[in-house]
Amino acid sequence: MPQLEVDGATLTYDDEGPRDGDGVPLVFIHGWTANRHRWDHQLAHFSPKRRVIRLDLRGHGESDGSGRRTVEELAGDVLAVLDHLEADRFIPVGHSMGGMIAQTLALEHPERIERMALVNSISRMTYSRGRGLLMAVSTRVPFKLFVAANIQRAFAPGYPREQIRECIRASSATPREVVMTCYGAMRSFDVLDRVGEIRTPTLLVHGYHDIQLPVSQMLRMAKAYPDAVVRIVDAGHELPVEKPAELTSALDRFVTGGA
Repeated sequence: MPQLEVDGATLTYDDEGPRDGDGVPLVFIHGWTANRHRWDHQLAHFSPKRRVIRLDLRGHGESDGSGRRTVEELAGDVLAVLDHLEADRFIPVGHSMGGMIAQTLALEHPERIERMALVNSISRMTYSRGRGLLMAVSTRVPFKLFVAANIQRAFAPGYPREQIRECIRASSATPREVVMTCYGAMRSFDVLDRVGEIRTPTLLVHGYHDIQLPVSQMLRMAKAYPDAVVRIVDAGHELPVEKPAELTSALDRFVTGGA
């Protein structure tokens, strides 16, 4: 597996598919406590015909390093990998915190973004009452219990428990310092007043049952985007896990110029 040293961290990434394939590279950016394997379905679908890049953010998955304190710093890590791979222009696809990173890249480097897709993400971090209470007690409960409670809430009602437990196990491997530092980065994230500057076509895909980042917040963001397509899916916050084929289909239509 290829790796890159970036500012004291070793970042693990995948770079697959033909460089002379259909269109610019797709860059998949995972969310908080997750890893690059959230995008396995999309990698398998897109890589036979176009270049696909995905990475483990620092401290997540198979990347080491301490957490970043701002979303801008996380975006800097992603950009360092893309610069190393000479991916000058690309389509970022970000889930949750990864969508915040994608928006930051679009605002800071608009000339490099061809299109953008945001999955279960928002432009201003506003927690529901339940999520706010959970975060408030985060320092007073065992870390694994805190992670489990967050992940359990991320899925739509009725999702298979064993698959939820598998996600909990994977997320629990993320060091506590990384989890809480990245939480602070998300908590301070607010570009809602700037998204009108993002002129690139943008796909907003959101789970109807998302109680982590409610769909009402996404729709508020959508109104500010000059060129946005909205898709609401019967899923919770973990759309790449809950409905991977449906998400892939929406992305396929979008990146090829369809709605």
